[in-house]
Amino acid sequence: MVLSTGMAEAELALGPFGLAAVKPFSRTRHALDGSALLKVYVGIDPEGRRRRETETAEQAVHLGLSTPAVLATDRCVAGSWAVFSMLPGRPCSIGSHEAITEFVGHVLEVTGRLHQPAADLTPGFGWDGRQAGPGSQRQFLLDQLSPRCRRRPWWMVLGRALQSLDAQPVVRLHGDLKPEHLLVDGEDLHVVDWEASARGPAAVDYTDAVFHLVRDLLYEDMPPERVPVDLLTKMPFSGPVLAWRLVLWLDRRRPRDINLVSTHDVRQLAGEEQAAAAYRSLAWSVALLRAAGVPR
Repeated sequence: MVLSTGMAEAELALGPFGLAAVKPFSRTRHALDGSALLKVYVGIDPEGRRRRETETAEQAVHLGLSTPAVLATDRCVAGSWAVFSMLPGRPCSIGSHEAITEFVGHVLEVTGRLHQPAADLTPGFGWDGRQAGPGSQRQFLLDQLSPRCRRRPWWMVLGRALQSLDAQPVVRLHGDLKPEHLLVDGEDLHVVDWEASARGPAAVDYTDAVFHLVRDLLYEDMPPERVPVDLLTKMPFSGPVLAWRLVLWLDRRRPRDINLVSTHDVRQLAGEEQAAAAYRSLAWSVALLRAAGVPR
């Protein structure tokens, strides 16, 4: 059951909580007894992200997915916040070919439940569609980029490439599939962190999984030529969405980092029709950006 109460009262009832782990758009604290997690949303649309995560986590249960229970949620002077139950298990590993194969299998299991056709879905954040969306899949993705991207020479190239998405079905998305959001507990799989949940093209979830995996391997010192792209081709592929995801990553780093991606980079990724070749190009691009000092 979701309770509406003050954050201080929630800390007394469900804590005590430890020191905060600070991320760009959230502050999280774990209960000292391991039973709960307190999350404070900051930065971009904190109230919208709180609402999306709490509502979607509850709705995803009806699709057969194991998600954290929402123990308390509200907004106060400190910001929008929620307390979730802690789930057992360990985050998916990417430390070996076998582990990556297992991760890909879990992504396909989760998306198999999420990406079922549903009537009257329109592009936008969250699953309930209360707010009017942008009207097209292409525009939904472009709207997630900051205004400074519109001044970049590759903007029109990316926009034209994304037009092909408008013919694809709109499905429910997790929006941030990566190894740490899939918890393995023996034969059970738990899915956490639903604040980026959305309605859009299925390729967004698959591309998120590929992008995070490639980036994490490279930032853990794997040479780009050793990234196991053959394992990633088991997931559906979209070159335009891959180009968009690379740009989105840079757009959310240091302000100057968006200048490091070129029209050639965007055109090459967006126009590639073979998944393996596109993933190899992505690996080399991310490796060069890491060498240029782009934060993970």
